Amino acid sequence: MRRVGAVTSARGLAAHDHVCWSYSDRAGFRSVVREFLADGLAAGQRVQYVTTEHDDFTRGLEGVQVSLVHESYDAARVLDPAVQVRGYAAAADAALRDGYTGFRVAADVTELVRTPEGFAAFARYEHLVDRMISARPFTGLCGYDRGAVPDDVLTQLAALHPLSNSEPPFRLYASGSDGVALAGELDLTGRALLPLALTHADLRPERRCLYVEARAVEFVDHRALVALAEHARERGFAEVVLRSRSRCPARLVELLGLEGIRVEVAR
Repeated sequence: MRRVGAVTSARGLAAHDHVCWSYSDRAGFRSVVREFLADGLAAGQRVQYVTTEHDDFTRGLEGVQVSLVHESYDAARVLDPAVQVRGYAAAADAALRDGYTGFRVAADVTELVRTPEGFAAFARYEHLVDRMISARPFTGLCGYDRGAVPDDVLTQLAALHPLSNSEPPFRLYASGSDGVALAGELDLTGRALLPLALTHADLRPERRCLYVEARAVEFVDHRALVALAEHARERGFAEVVLRSRSRCPARLVELLGLEGIRVEVAR
């Protein structure tokens, strides 16, 4: 199981962890990043910091690779999510071949979500890279400046990470080779957010069913179940298989006669 939830520190993050870190104080963010990078060096990972401007705050951290955003991401054009993920996957594989225990990246990616087109592409990328992170010894921290990114956009981005320093109503993240997981509460608070998160994830059928690991969901209402079933149907899945600790979703499906969704109770 991956680590999921709100965090208040960048210390102690490990392979497969993927955190969204929003900040209002740049000096404070640099302090967080320095802790994150230092942990990676101590763990024997290859470590990279992607920033908007060259500075010397990584001085004393021997081995940190520093690059500018436009060097690691094509900021002049709308990001190609799949191409970017393949690049990071190759970097992680190269780190292992070179004798490192994994690959760790902290990136201030505020510039890449400033336009609607850029945000749409980067939100899709966040889910794709999360799937890669879940399968490789990769640790990622994505930084966003609260002063430059609207609150609703930050909430959408946080909801696409298993970890963040904020608390979105729920989280949608990668699980297994082709499934997804949900955690949190799927209620009225997140009613408009779930269809957006599903659209950003843009799940494609690799198997007949869309498997959703939902044992970390604390509450789900019928609207969320309908949204999941509709998304799966639109994307070409035969049905949604929702794995839940509670029998309540199964009762809702039965009472309302919802089609295209099946609930498996798993403790």
